[in-house]
Parts: sequence; structure tokens; C-alpha cells
Amino acid sequence: MRLLVRFLGFLFAAGTVVFLVGVAGVAGAIWHFSKDLPDYSQLQDYEPPVMTRVHASDGALLGEYSKERRLYLPIQAVPKLVINAFLAAEDKNFYEHGGIDFTGMARAAVLYAQNFGSNRRPQGASTITQQVAKNFLLTNEVSFTRKIKEALLAMRIERAYSKDRILELYLNEIYLGLGAYGIAAASLVYFDKSVNELTIAEASYLAALPKAPAALHPVRNRDRAVERRNYVVDRLVENGWIKQADADKARKEQLNVTSSRGNGAHIFAGEYFAEEVRRDIFERYGEKKLYEGGLSVRATLDPKMQVMARKTMVAGLVRYDEASGWRGAPSKLDISGDWGVKLADVKSLGDIAPWRMAVVLETSDQSARIGFQPGRELGGAVSKARQTGIITLDGVRWAKAASGPTRGKTPTSVAQVLSPGDVIYADPLFDKEGKPVEGQYRLRQLPEVSGAMVAMDPWTGRVLAMVGGFSFDQSQFNRATQAYRQPGSSFKPLVYSAAMDNGYTPSTVVVDAPIEIDQGQGVGVWRPENYSSGKYQGPVTLRNALRNSLNTVTVRLAQDIGMPLIGEYSKRFGVYDELPNYLSYALGAGETTVMRMVTAYSMFANGGRRVKPTLIDRIQDRYGRTIFKHDARECRGCDAPGGWKNQVEPQLVDRREQVLDPMTAYQITSMMEYVVQAGTATVVKEVGKPIAGKTGTTNDEKDAWFIGFSPDLVVGIYVGFDKPRNLGRGMTGGHLAAPIAKDFLKLALADKPATPFKVPAGIKLVRVDAKSGMRAGPGEGGRTILEAFKPGTAPPDNYSVIGVADADGRMPQGYPQGYQQPDAGNIMRPGTGGLY
Repeated sequence: MRLLVRFLGFLFAAGTVVFLVGVAGVAGAIWHFSKDLPDYSQLQDYEPPVMTRVHASDGALLGEYSKERRLYLPIQAVPKLVINAFLAAEDKNFYEHGGIDFTGMARAAVLYAQNFGSNRRPQGASTITQQVAKNFLLTNEVSFTRKIKEALLAMRIERAYSKDRILELYLNEIYLGLGAYGIAAASLVYFDKSVNELTIAEASYLAALPKAPAALHPVRNRDRAVERRNYVVDRLVENGWIKQADADKARKEQLNVTSSRGNGAHIFAGEYFAEEVRRDIFERYGEKKLYEGGLSVRATLDPKMQVMARKTMVAGLVRYDEASGWRGAPSKLDISGDWGVKLADVKSLGDIAPWRMAVVLETSDQSARIGFQPGRELGGAVSKARQTGIITLDGVRWAKAASGPTRGKTPTSVAQVLSPGDVIYADPLFDKEGKPVEGQYRLRQLPEVSGAMVAMDPWTGRVLAMVGGFSFDQSQFNRATQAYRQPGSSFKPLVYSAAMDNGYTPSTVVVDAPIEIDQGQGVGVWRPENYSSGKYQGPVTLRNALRNSLNTVTVRLAQDIGMPLIGEYSKRFGVYDELPNYLSYALGAGETTVMRMVTAYSMFANGGRRVKPTLIDRIQDRYGRTIFKHDARECRGCDAPGGWKNQVEPQLVDRREQVLDPMTAYQITSMMEYVVQAGTATVVKEVGKPIAGKTGTTNDEKDAWFIGFSPDLVVGIYVGFDKPRNLGRGMTGGHLAAPIAKDFLKLALADKPATPFKVPAGIKLVRVDAKSGMRAGPGEGGRTILEAFKPGTAPPDNYSVIGVADADGRMPQGYPQGYQQPDAGNIMRPGTGGLY
């Protein structure tokens, strides 16, 4: 008995020693692993990289910019279904344990012992808290050391933060495949839905992904993905979080994911606009803020107007290009075997719908059978579906040969134009009633010519629509903001503005006749000519000179008021930063952009107020604080406390600079309205609304322009080649750019009333003779107009003509009585210089 007592005492003592040694060992291990643990307190102020999102003016998503696709979602905004799905898949006891699930650890240990030596990856027993510790504070190293640190951190995190905070961090940080981080981004990437719209099956699939997103790819590994999704559905039923009937329905649901969501523009035709916004944000805040700052940007884009702009601009470019003839297929393809796989590898433009790339399979006199480029599945594999169509003779009638012996002749058979293997573009063929003909298509070719369009609100500078070229996929060069081109005669209204501010009136008469400018310094003599060389009208009013875009009149005007003054006006309007002191620049010889020209014309339209062009209305940071707002006007009374109590209505205080006299702005507007009604832009008259504008054509007809406006909308259009070359005889701004503007304005102003331009206070409307500019007498009617005059600038009763008399001040023979020449020295000024 004594021996038994002694033995038991020995066992107790030994056990005590072992226990104390174990405790000491564990304490030492905890101390050892704890001394270099990361600081978990940083989770309190954790700001994950969040994507910047850009929305159009109507709230539609325009673009997303990020390196990690992540949207941060507060736990209060996460639906219970989604939370339960992740708990069922990852940690069903999350709300019960203290950071470590000992039951799960025991299960993982048993499996590890069973698989020892098999090179299988050990099964994890990590709780959600442990995963937060690993994802935020540790590495992905597979080792016992990392697991011990992970467990220690998990317990500390559980003591420091609430369960909801831990779960919020987890749901926003986890990687769920396809570049998506967090449940909000994954919901958009996989299903193009917000988390509130997810079904049981969709939420279960997302919850299945954290363990192995690549292995559960919805296309490449569809069967395994569905199996794992159904496993999560079963766990939801097992935990009593959904009903059996709902689970059965979820298991039968197809795993359909979207493959259309990328980081680019999400609004059709908005690619150039979205990229310009991205550049703007980058220049304001830098790369880190753009891609990780979680900015919310409200852009000025009007999606409906953007589609109108894109449609009409592309139609105008194609119309010009097709008139030049068919240049032949851009490439050939071997159509033996499966032509679809080969065609899928050919790079096509994805932003020119409804155009589609196709390959010609066979041809005859009356038709050609074509096969369309197949799409790709989410995993990258070429779709097995093959779609074909027919191009009939009607679909190639435009395709006259651009060169060779049959140049300019209309094809009499399809085989003359197409041959098997040709890689082309085609779009649906429409009948005379505008309805698509089923199964029939029209041949298309990518235009060589390009151009740009900008539509702007003249009162605020908000850019409502912008087209930077034919296709963003083809060229990301934005011709609306980056292409510097000569504006030609569309610059002339600025010259006339300077004149109107310095004593001239729309009825002032200037001679239209040949002129020579001594450029001095051995350069020689410059002889500017009108577009219709050799035709001159003699004495004309400034209104008629602008209407017919007479170069010699503009040069005489610039000569009289001086190029330094014109340069000051061009800088004030933002067209040029500095304008050289050469008379040729009065004819638009300097280079500028469509955006700058549209901004300048906006100041005519709004009565002379400065506007700053913008593509962004407002920018908010990740917390909803406004950090930029374009509209800087003061709003008095907008912050009245207590709501509406019949107080005085709030008022906007506009302190913007007045860059032009409102009366001058109206005079120029009235003159440009005459350009549309009876001048070089009469095609725009078809819009049927009050429109003012000016065409422009540069040297050798390399560039064609039209800038025009209604009281509430300004549009500018440029057409030309990226490497400037002649557009063809007669291809002026009135023939190329103005028809595009007409088509756009018809659509954009379709539901707008025909509002006339507002006449500012002080302007006096006087009836004058349209030809002479003199006050109209009683009974005169046929060719009289209402002309706008400032106070004290009554219309003349006799002629005062600039640039008529010879060097001795005598009038040329044949001029009628009443002509007076105020300055005989205006016709020749040495040293003015010139580019031409």
C-alpha cells in the first residue's frame, strides 16, 4: 500500500513537473512568437485600395479604374443571405468562437495525420478571424510558424474588434477571382448585379470561391464550380438559414456569368470621354488616388446625346469615305477547315457596332456568303456557334473601284468586289422603309479620314458629348482635345468681335478686292485670296463678308484694328495661348483644338461670359466628401436652416469674367445666324431651329470645320486626315462638317422649342438695306433686314468704305456716288509678315 502511495505521489509530482514545464514551454512559445507579431491595431484605420468609379450625368456607370477591382461595402449594407452563405462555406461558428475553432483544428489535425507523406496540401481550419489576420498582417506561407502567429493574432483581434467589424474586413478584402476583390466587386464582375440582387445560387457560388477561385472558374471548371456551389447551398439548409424548397431550386439554377464587364467605358460610344476623364483625374490627384482612392466621379456626359454624336459623326466619316470608293479587303484568310477559329484570332474593333467582322466564304454575281467572327467564352475559348449571312448586290453598289481601269464605276456583280477569304466588315442591310432585311448585310470599310466632335452647354462649359475619332479601339488619340489643326475661317468671328468692340458695326462696308501685303525683310508680297479665287464683290458689309467668308475683307479688317488686338482676343477666348503678329493668323492659320473652339463659341452663345470646359461635375472621396465641384457660383440662401419657410428663393451669384460685351456677342451671333440662313452653312438651316455658326476650310482643303450653336447647345466638328492631306476639291467645311452638324442638331434639338437668341439690353434693331448696310427708306422691303446696333452707332446714311481708294485718295472709276474713303493708307502696310 505504501508503495502504491509512493508511486502515485511520484506520478503526481512528475505530472506536476511536466505540466509546469509544458506551461513554461507554451508560455515561452507564445512569448517567442508574439515578440515580432505585426501590429493589429492598424486594422482600425484600414483603408483598402478601392476602385474609382465614374458615372454619367444620369447616374449610368461610365468607367471604373483600379489595380484591384474592389468596392468597399459596410457590413450594414451586406444582405443577410450573403453573410450566411459565407459563414456556411467558411466558418459557421464565427459568432460563437473566440478567434480559433478548436473542433475544426482537431479535424484538420486528423486529416493531416492521415495524409502525412502524400504531399497533399494540409486542410485548413482557419476561422474567418484567422483569415483576416493572414490576409491583412501575414503572408501565405504554409508552415506551423505562420499558423501559430495567425492563431495568436486572431485571439488578439477578437478582443479588440467586434465580430461585425472583423466580418466587414473579411468580406471586402478576400480575392474571388477574375480580378475581383471583395463581394461587391465580385457580384458586379460575375453577375453584373449589386449584392442586394443576388440569388441563393449566385451568393452560394461567390461564397464557394475564397478557397480556390482559379479551380472554381465558372467556365473552365464549370462542373466543379457547380458542385462546390451546391455544397454551400446544402450547408445553408443544414444550418436552417434557407428552406429546402429554395435550396432545391438553387441547385437546379444554371451557373451563368457575364463576360462583358471590363475596366473601360461601360456606356456605348463613351470610350473617348471616359479616357479623357481618367486623364483629368490622374493630373489632379495622381496615380495612387486614381486607382486606389475609391473616388466617386460624376461626369457631365449625357449618354443619349453621346450616342447621337457618335452616330452622326461616324455616318459623316463613312459617307465621305465611301464616296471615294472601295479600297479592297484589308486582309485575307485561309478559309479551309474551321474558319471561325482563324477569324477569332484576327483583331477586330469592338466599339463600332452594329458593324461586325466577317470573312467571305463564297461569291457569285448576285451575292457573297460571309461568316461572322465568333465570340469567346469567359475562359477564353472560341465559341462553337457559327453565324453566316449574305451580302447582296445592293450591299456593294457603293463600292466603286478607288483605282485601276474600273475606277469610279458601279460594280455589276458582287464577285467584282469580293473574293473568298477576304476579311471585311458588314452590318445589316435596310430596305427603303428603314427596316433590316433578314439575313442580308451591307459591305463596310474602315474610313481613312477621321475627325472629332464636341457638344457643350454654353452656360456652364459642361461637355455633354465628345467623339475623338472613328473608333477608340482603332486609335486612342483623341482628336477633340489632342489634335491641333488650323481652324480656318471658323476663327474669323473672333476677328469680327475685336472689330465690333472697336467702332465697327455689322453694316460697316469694307471692300472685297485683291490686296497685297508687303511682308518686309525680303520675304516678299503676300496676296491673300478668297476661296473662289478671282471672284470679288467690291464693297460689302461685314455681315455679308462673314456670310460668304471673304478672306480679303478679314485681312483688311485685321490690318485696320491690328494683329496684337486680335491676339489678345484669341487669348481671352482661349483659342490660342499666344498668337503671332502675322495677318495670315486672322484667317485661322494657327493651330488649335475642337475643344478650344467650342469653348470660344460658347462665350458668343452665353452673352460673353467666360466658361471653363469640364468633363466632370463633381468628385467625392471614399467617404462621400466633395473634394471638387466645377460649378463655383455662390448660392445665397441654399443653406437656409429648417427647410422651406416661404423665405426668399435662393440666388446664384455669377462672378465669372465678362470677356466680351454682351451686345458684341449678340451682334456676332446675329451675323453667324445669317451664315446659316444664307451663307456657307445653309445646309444647317434644315434643323428648323435658330442656329448660328461658321464654317472653316484650311489651305489645300486639308481640314474642314463647322462650329455652331443654339441658345443652349454648342457643337464643333472637325474632319480631316491624321496625316493632313487634301480632302478633295470642294470638300469645304460647308460640304463636310456642316452636314454632320445638321444631322446631330436635328436629333439633339428634336424635343426642344425653337427658342430665338436673346437680345441683350441696349441693342437697337434697325431695318437696313442688306447689301449696302444703309438705313432702309420708307417702302423698301425686298432686301432689307433687321440689323443690331449698339447705342450711338446708328446705321449710316452714306457709304464709308475701307480699302477702296488709291494711294492719292481718289475713288476708282465706276464706284457710285456716296462712297467715302476714311483712310487711304489701309491698303498697304509693310512689315506685317505672313505665313503664306
